[in-house]
Amino acid sequence: MSPFDYIRATSIGEAVQAGRGEQVRYLAGGTNLVDLMKENVERPVTVVDITRLPLGGIEELDGGGLRLGALAPNADTAWDERVEQSYPLLSSAILAGASPQLRNAATNGGNLNQRTRCYYFYDVATPCNKRQAGSGCGAIGGVNRIHAILGASEQCIATHPSDMCVALAALDATVRVLGPDGERAIAFADYHRLPSDEPWRDNTLRPGELVTGIDLPVEVFTQNYTYLKLRDRLSYAFALVSVAVAMRLEGGTIAEVRVALGGVAHKPWRKPEAEQQLRGVTPSPHAFGAFADALLDGAVGQGENDFKIPLARKAIVRALNQAADATPQSQTDKRVA
Repeated sequence: MSPFDYIRATSIGEAVQAGRGEQVRYLAGGTNLVDLMKENVERPVTVVDITRLPLGGIEELDGGGLRLGALAPNADTAWDERVEQSYPLLSSAILAGASPQLRNAATNGGNLNQRTRCYYFYDVATPCNKRQAGSGCGAIGGVNRIHAILGASEQCIATHPSDMCVALAALDATVRVLGPDGERAIAFADYHRLPSDEPWRDNTLRPGELVTGIDLPVEVFTQNYTYLKLRDRLSYAFALVSVAVAMRLEGGTIAEVRVALGGVAHKPWRKPEAEQQLRGVTPSPHAFGAFADALLDGAVGQGENDFKIPLARKAIVRALNQAADATPQSQTDKRVA
């Protein structure tokens, strides 16, 4: 681990002021940042400890909805009664991730900003454009079983590792940030980036900006939903493919549906235009299969991860069936229902 300056912020304003600069990192739960620092993947000049800031609560918004504090632990969020009752998809997705110990330490804001688990990103002896611009992408033509099939570029084929973020994408959440230029509200679809020619940029945060909360709009996805996660083992593993479905049925037909994929791209993958083809449709394997084809249009394997394309298609159809039948995937008994 490289030497760094340490600042413990006592106010949000102090944290924002201290957070200016490219080589400054905010420290919250530390479940990802500290690991990266130990491996010399992250070498911040300054670490700003924000753990004492008043951003740990979960509040009801005027007019409905919830605001999740950026420093609220993942476990507290998943088990919050209001989240369980009104946003069970989010609770399920959080419980599908990591381990109980990590969920107790990891924060909501940190979950949004965690970095890829690409092998080459973590190995400083290998080329990685995300870690060192212009060095190349070792995963292209290398070991790429866990890598992206959608939205990748010639510069990077890494995937975003979060489970929570896949559910937030399906729920149309909004990220609240505060920075040197004031407050901003970022639609969740616009928060994370595809790699394009700047793969080192994971999101659209500006220098010095601090995530302060996540707003959940008023929704009615409490019955027909699911979070399906397919992985190499049933606990403490990142998704090969995951599917978050939020659905509302009226009179036996689909009135509203949102589907987001995890483990397949540099950000949670969603196509609102493809979702339109399911609205007003009676749930059926044929309709779900056609939607899966539309959602995966343009998917390209890299060799070792070619299997992800048919796996994702089957997962999408299975998840849509689970949601339509109101039989969400259990995160206690993780075997696929």
